Amino acid sequence: MSEMESVAALMDSTSSKIQQLQEAFAELESQSAFCMNFKWKQLEDHFRGLEQSLKKKFDELKEQEKEFQETVAKSEQMLEQREAAVVAKELTSLERLQEKREAALAMIFSKSRLSLPVPSINPMNKALDNLGVKWPKPASEESVHLQVDNAAVRPRSELVALCEEMNVNGLHKFISDNRKNLAAIREEIPSALKKTSHPYGLVLDSLEDFYSGDNLVLDGKKDGDLLGVRRTCLMLMESLGQLHSNDITCSSLERHMLTTNIIERAKTIAFKWKSKLDNLDIDASNGNCLEAHAFLQLLATFGISAEFNEDDLCKLLPYVSRRRQTPELCRLLGLSQKMPGVIEVLVESGRPIDAINLAYVFELTEQFEPVHLLKAYLRDVKKMSHARNVKTSPGAQMNPCFLLGNPEQTPLARGARVGVAHRRREET
Repeated sequence: MSEMESVAALMDSTSSKIQQLQEAFAELESQSAFCMNFKWKQLEDHFRGLEQSLKKKFDELKEQEKEFQETVAKSEQMLEQREAAVVAKELTSLERLQEKREAALAMIFSKSRLSLPVPSINPMNKALDNLGVKWPKPASEESVHLQVDNAAVRPRSELVALCEEMNVNGLHKFISDNRKNLAAIREEIPSALKKTSHPYGLVLDSLEDFYSGDNLVLDGKKDGDLLGVRRTCLMLMESLGQLHSNDITCSSLERHMLTTNIIERAKTIAFKWKSKLDNLDIDASNGNCLEAHAFLQLLATFGISAEFNEDDLCKLLPYVSRRRQTPELCRLLGLSQKMPGVIEVLVESGRPIDAINLAYVFELTEQFEPVHLLKAYLRDVKKMSHARNVKTSPGAQMNPCFLLGNPEQTPLARGARVGVAHRRREET
């Protein structure tokens, strides 16, 4: 029973209580020995007044309760209407978004049918490239990608004409003049090389100027031109290697197999280049030496790695450890079994990122545990930071060249964390 019902029942019993009181009062009056100053009528009027007052207040409370319930009902109805309006707006927005998404996808698909495949750019790889860290693609994936691209790309007529004419100087100039479209040209070169009668001879001819300006005093522009020539030479050798290893086009090259003359020319160039590399500084190269890369690519493309000692070739790998093509070069040169020693050299040289990269590619992470390598690197950097802070003045410590105050915030440390996180996501 609710409180209101209880109050109503009590008020209904008021009359009976008054009747009982009247009877008791009559008995008291009859038995009373003293004369009372008031009559029953006065007492009855008093209690009747109280009864009317209680009823009035009770009715007022019931009216207030009714008004409150009506207000609550109106509020709930208003909230339901507003919620329905919000849901309707959300559905409308989702429908519009879906229409835009479908339209965008339709446009992308329509363009993709008409255009060449564009390699995707992983944001994580872009961040690593900004730090100078290059994670290579698996060899099988890259090989399949190159085969599909080479089969689909149709080279421009000028490039084909230069290759057919064996015009080395014109080929260098064409690539130099089209540096802005280098990615597209890189994909077209293997197909263009198929058009020439002597692809190996053409590429060898292009290597003649690789060291042409090394001993001259050159201005900045000429130095840049020489760097462009070397990059072009490297690209041509890579393209020839891709063409030779491509099962789709390998049969068409049977009549252009490596002749004794071609091999001897390649050996002569290789021995000449090797002498240039004997005085390289591993720290100065920072794992990104173009000259060492070109030498190793020359050996792989023309199949003359047996002319050099494997240990000597392994000594060059730290000079190119940050280059994307390095793992595949190691496999082509038959140096996969030598990788533990190369990784050990990188660790001792304070280059844990390169070491971890190669450990992942060659599945040596059990022998070279990435987390252990990174912790060791951070400990060494902290020691270097402490020693530098002790030996340098307060002003020198603020020099941007010596920002080792917080070693965990150095670019190499950040690159390490990003690289390991990226590898772990790939594994999962």
